[in-house]
Amino acid sequence: MLELRRLSKRYGDAVALDQLSFEVAEGRLFGFVGPNGAGKTTAMRIVIGVLEPDSGEVRWRGSPLDHASRARIGYMPEERGLYAKMRVAEQLTYFAQLRGLARARAAARAREWLERLGIGDRAGDRVEELSLGNQQRVQLAAALVHEPELLICDEPFSGLDPVGVDLLSDVLIEETRRRGVPVVFSSHQLELVERLCEGVAIIKDGRLVASGRVEDLRQERGGRRWRAELVDAGDGWAESLVGVRRVAEHVFELADGDDPQRLLAAALETGAVARFGPEQPTLAELFRDVVSEDAERNAAGPAAA
Repeated sequence: MLELRRLSKRYGDAVALDQLSFEVAEGRLFGFVGPNGAGKTTAMRIVIGVLEPDSGEVRWRGSPLDHASRARIGYMPEERGLYAKMRVAEQLTYFAQLRGLARARAAARAREWLERLGIGDRAGDRVEELSLGNQQRVQLAAALVHEPELLICDEPFSGLDPVGVDLLSDVLIEETRRRGVPVVFSSHQLELVERLCEGVAIIKDGRLVASGRVEDLRQERGGRRWRAELVDAGDGWAESLVGVRRVAEHVFELADGDDPQRLLAAALETGAVARFGPEQPTLAELFRDVVSEDAERNAAGPAAA
């Protein structure tokens, strides 16, 4: 298990991370999401040892991460981390050797991953000769070529076409299922996070605002959301109901503890009801909700927290 325990990091007066904590079980795909500048990349760089936290620690399988254990991590950065003039297969072999593989094994692994990622025919090309999407595939191969025990990916789907997205998704799923590798990845493509990940952590301003199983978070929020579709009636019929807020077309959010039967009764008084039932939010909707609610709490001050 990967554990981030109360990580804090400042750059002068700017707070990058503020007591950030979450856990990632082995054999799981875990989404790490937040607005731009929320602290995701800082947290990932602390995990791989590029940055040191001001306080807190990262633990792997019950022990603090050290140099030896970090050598078993695969890291795919958001920015290009490749040598542009170096040939693809040569570069992957070099990276694998840096992580301790013998040259013959490193070269074999490089060939395997290039074939697996559909760019085996580009092994002799220089990286700069590849499209951005194919460079992204090489970056993934570089993160996996040494058979890591933990994989960290920062915006891995950036620049990929739909075929590349599907291929990368299949690779990440295979690594978790076949080898039990925990995969932590950040992405602004929340529909992919929802589709691929069992767990998620949402951060804002370096602080954790929600975490857990995606399905649990959706159900928790969904208990307050109800879809009420009326025949030949707009959404304005519910505007006078205290504690009821329209969040989407035909979808209403009730205050905590409010009885949805009150909403149904109001709908029936208005006209014929075509559909009524609980509505689970998407991860994108959940993300917007928890981030905006956190901003509202901060704006209201400590008394509202």
